[in-house]
Amino acid sequence: MSALIATLTMNPTIDVAAQAQRVRPTHKLRTFAERQDPGGGGVNVASVVHALGGRSLALIMAGGASGRLLEELLDDAGVARRTVAIAGRTRTSHTVVDASNGYEYRFIAQGPTVTESEWTAMLDTIGGVEAGWLIASGSLPPGVPEDFYARLAAAAGHRGSRFVLDTSGPALRAGLAGGGVELVKSSLTELESVAGRKLADEAAQQAAATHIVRSGRARMVALTLGEKGALLVWEEGALRLPALDVVVNGTVGAGDSFLAGMVMALAEGREPADAFAWGVAAGAAAVTVPGTAHPERNTVERLRGLILVPHSLSANGTALNV
Repeated sequence: MSALIATLTMNPTIDVAAQAQRVRPTHKLRTFAERQDPGGGGVNVASVVHALGGRSLALIMAGGASGRLLEELLDDAGVARRTVAIAGRTRTSHTVVDASNGYEYRFIAQGPTVTESEWTAMLDTIGGVEAGWLIASGSLPPGVPEDFYARLAAAAGHRGSRFVLDTSGPALRAGLAGGGVELVKSSLTELESVAGRKLADEAAQQAAATHIVRSGRARMVALTLGEKGALLVWEEGALRLPALDVVVNGTVGAGDSFLAGMVMALAEGREPADAFAWGVAAGAAAVTVPGTAHPERNTVERLRGLILVPHSLSANGTALNV
C-alpha cells in the first residue's frame, strides 16, 4: 500500500490571523502579528503531515485571486497539491485574538457555490490518485450534495484506500451511513448530531461512539474534547486520554493536527491506541504556536513521550492504568 496520505478539501480557505490590543464594537481595531496560512480541514492535515516528515498530497478546489493565493501559500510551504479550478472565489476566514484577555474570535466564511461539473471533476481527479489513505476533511461548499463523502468512501474502498472522515452536520451523517470509513474524527457537537441526542457524560459519549463502530459505519471513532482530552473507540476496545498541559497560543487547526498525527502513525503500522496517543501529542503541539496548525516534530515527539498508553484493556473495552 502506498505511503502517500492524500487529503481532500472541498471548501478551503485563506486563514488570516492577527491580534488586537482589545476587541471592542464600533471601533477601528488596529491589528498586529498578522499572518496568512493556507487553511481548510484537509489542507491543514496535509500541511501537518508534510511538516512532520510524511508524504502528503492536498487535493483542493480553488478559484479567483484568493484561490491563486492559496496555491501560492501551499507551494511556498512545499506541500504537494492538485487543484480543481472553480469559477467562484476561494473563501477567506479571520481569527483575531484579544491581547487584553486572550479570547479568540473566529469568523468563518461560507464559501463559494460549486457546480455539478466542478465537483464531479474532483471525483475524477481523486480517481487518478494512488494513496494508502484518503482523508476527507472540512465542510462541503454550497452546491455539493450531502452524500458526496459517502460516494467518496465507496470509491476509496474499491481502490483499496483507507478512508478517513472529518466533517459535520448532514455531510457527516450521510458519510457514515454507507459504511466503509476506517476512522471518523469528531467533536462532541458532531458526535451528538450523529447520535441525535446530548451526550452529557463520559459513559454516554463512549456508548455513542461504540454504537457507530458496532453498526459498521466506522472501524474507529476518535472524539476530541479540547481541555477534557480525547476518546478513541475501536473494535478491540476504548481508550480515553487526558489533555496535555501546554501553553495555548492558538487553536486553529488543532483537530486537524490531531488527525494528521494519528493517521501518520496508523500509516506507519502502529496500533490504534499508540496512533491515538501520537494524535493527542500532535494536537497539543499545534496549540503551542500561533496561526494555523504549525506543530514542530520535536515538540510532538517530546509530548508523545509524556503519554502513557496501556497495554491491556478490560473485558468491556475500557483502558486500564490510564
